[in-house]
Amino acid sequence: MDQFFLGNLLRFGRFLRLLGFHISSDQIYDLADGLAYIDLVRRDDFYYAARSFFVHDVGQIDLFERAFSLFWSGNLEFLVEFGAASRVTSRRTLEDDLSESDESVLRRGSGLDIAQPPELPQPEADLDKSLKTTYSPDEVLRHKDISQFSELELEQAKRIIHNLIWRISTRPSRRKVRALKRDSYLDLRRTVRNSLDLGGEIVALEWRQRKEKPRPLVVICDISGSMERYSRLFLHFLYALAQESQRVEVFVFGTRLTRLTPELRHKGVDQAVRRTSQAVLDWSGGTRIGESLRTFNYQWARRVLGRGAVLLMISDGWDRGEISLLDRELARLRRSVSRLIWLNPLLGSPDYQPLVRGIQIALPYIDEFLPLHNLDSFERLKESL
Repeated sequence: MDQFFLGNLLRFGRFLRLLGFHISSDQIYDLADGLAYIDLVRRDDFYYAARSFFVHDVGQIDLFERAFSLFWSGNLEFLVEFGAASRVTSRRTLEDDLSESDESVLRRGSGLDIAQPPELPQPEADLDKSLKTTYSPDEVLRHKDISQFSELELEQAKRIIHNLIWRISTRPSRRKVRALKRDSYLDLRRTVRNSLDLGGEIVALEWRQRKEKPRPLVVICDISGSMERYSRLFLHFLYALAQESQRVEVFVFGTRLTRLTPELRHKGVDQAVRRTSQAVLDWSGGTRIGESLRTFNYQWARRVLGRGAVLLMISDGWDRGEISLLDRELARLRRSVSRLIWLNPLLGSPDYQPLVRGIQIALPYIDEFLPLHNLDSFERLKESL
């Protein structure tokens, strides 16, 4: 499949999420695989294939049809006018816009009759160029430090982070599944059983390979006073991770450790943020990294760190606790995970030096030391995971 078309398919899924459709990244990739078996030149085939994957409620068919017409028209003036890319604040806003009785408004944006499934735009490269207004932040915003965001820029950054597709690395499990590759494990039992059906002659060897499973991801985020400038956006980042996979566990700490996974499982981001603010009692306070990690190691590590887990530690390293305790708990934590990634928003500064004692203690135990200070660093983190 053409890479431009695949990119536009991903953005179409993100656009439907803004409208309130519950679409997972797996559904988008499954549709991409299924499109290899249909003729994309035929407009009806692509339209109904997409609808079968994304629409699960008969009441959403009309909304999907209108959104499909607008998105794949190649003319996004309507979307820009109503702010679907940068100013949408709720599902109701777009639903009201898309359900206007005056069809001339829709035709002005799409150039098509909304009653008919639209023609696919040709070529796809032109569509990709026209779609950049629907998802790409301004280049200045992408490289601007989060702590310097205005309220409008912060809202735009939240939507961008929510629309990122977070795919965690996989690990080989002990279970084996059928395989076609000859460099896998020989499935002797299946081979013999098949040969018996053919009179006892072995005509084809059967193979197995180890099944791949996503690694558990555990995130421990610092919400102390020194991280206050970044914590608002980081909370939405944690929400996006928790929504992407059931194998994600989220903890925050200041002077104490708090598990936020149940609060972040709610589908509505506003409700999740409200429950989070009620559950955490030490926002913007002091920092005791060592004591918080000791609580995690003794109460939670054996529950959530199995099966080759990856741990993200988000902190600037400022610690008012006992430094020897931090050293011991980091050593214990490192033995329990496959990778320990430390994300520091201060690392994005060109003149940054690891002078804080918490970072100096942590560096020998860290596999990757990465910045997390702007939208570009979130993209790099997605690639690292």
